[in-house]
Amino acid sequence: MQKSYKTIESVVGPLMLVRDVEGVTYNETVEIEQKNGETRHGKVLEVRDDTALVQLFASAQGLKISESKAKFLGRGLEFGVSPDIVGRFFDGMGRPRDNGPSIIPEKRMDINGTPLNPTARHYPSAFIQTGISTIDGLNTLVRGQKLPIFSMSGLPHARLATQIARQASVGDGEKFAVVFAAMGITNDEADFFIKEFERTGALAHSVVFINLASDPTLERIATPRMALTAAEYLAFELDMHVLVIMTDITLYAEALREVSAARKEVPGRRGYPGYLYTDLATLYERAGCIKGKKGTITQIPILTMPEDDKTHPIPDLTGYITEGQIALSRDLDKKALTPPVDILPSLSRLKDKGIGKGKTRHDHSDVLNQLFAAYATGKDAKELAQILGESALSPVDKLYAHFADEFEKKFINQGFYTNRTIIETLDLGWELLRILPRTELKRIRQSNLDEFYTVKEEVK
Repeated sequence: MQKSYKTIESVVGPLMLVRDVEGVTYNETVEIEQKNGETRHGKVLEVRDDTALVQLFASAQGLKISESKAKFLGRGLEFGVSPDIVGRFFDGMGRPRDNGPSIIPEKRMDINGTPLNPTARHYPSAFIQTGISTIDGLNTLVRGQKLPIFSMSGLPHARLATQIARQASVGDGEKFAVVFAAMGITNDEADFFIKEFERTGALAHSVVFINLASDPTLERIATPRMALTAAEYLAFELDMHVLVIMTDITLYAEALREVSAARKEVPGRRGYPGYLYTDLATLYERAGCIKGKKGTITQIPILTMPEDDKTHPIPDLTGYITEGQIALSRDLDKKALTPPVDILPSLSRLKDKGIGKGKTRHDHSDVLNQLFAAYATGKDAKELAQILGESALSPVDKLYAHFADEFEKKFINQGFYTNRTIIETLDLGWELLRILPRTELKRIRQSNLDEFYTVKEEVK
């Protein structure tokens, strides 16, 4: 039931205090109507006795509280969904920003979603191909997984995000969509995303939400929830496999901190609200597979680590909730290797569930383990050479050092516009492993060595 009140007591910054309210609930949407017909929007942040604290979505500048009334709509913020949302750009509040027609919704969904019963979930076990060797080959993404990308200021995570959105696929005959949410970005970054999606054709299977740095703080908090609501509709009502890419979670957390400070809440670690973990979990836990539903939701949240610090609350708490991380490297970026994915600190905890016979190829696990081990050994050999000189290395150590160089040049450095199939990735892995003597490949089964190492060697 909608109720209007002319009891607005005060407005301080983006916060409005409304007295003598009844039946108002947390997160309820509010319309502030002015005498001249102008309408602004907000949501209820807190209710205490007969007083409601409202956060405005836009600036309060020019708002005359004596001539305004607050209408409580009796519902949370909603997003109107239909199959027509695919191929469209929206702002952080779910309004079209591509000059296209308004969406005629089949239904309206609360953007806060509903918690899933853990017993209703399926365990993720199907492969998603991103076309990026360092992810597909070594840190495999699985449908229903939450796999964040940990970046650093100045690294090309935006280009990596668009590459994944452009190249990701789940196999022939499967319905697939990408939901892309950008939060707190500049106009230049927004132009980059828009042009990339349109130029490469990725927009045809994507739903894009863009929130600018100049947009209201509360809109930034709503943006990922709008995106996840769209994903839930596509996955669980249209039976699509949906990949949700969200960038930048750090800017989202900064918006949370700003709202928390405005509410004068007691701060937690580094000034972030004490409920940061819970809030992030309400986003990340909306990924998954549900029993009885064909569709799935997979998440790749992207965050920049302030001061390159992995122990910062945002990456730290994200790591607790998600199933691994893809780490970008400043050293690799300085070498102009793209995308600069550092495989040694990267981890996909579900990779073993999405690879192997019938999913990728039967030798995938062996190649993965051997490449990791050989690259780590090669890096150690190169560090030893820097300290003692190359002459101090044994012949095998020199081979490992050479392997590490070739691995970075060929496997890691594929560029932002090369789309490799998983078979091409595994074949490239075998090509690199042939740099080493067969006796050094101790993590590969004999049958796989006979099939892929010896035979290919004889062909040469």
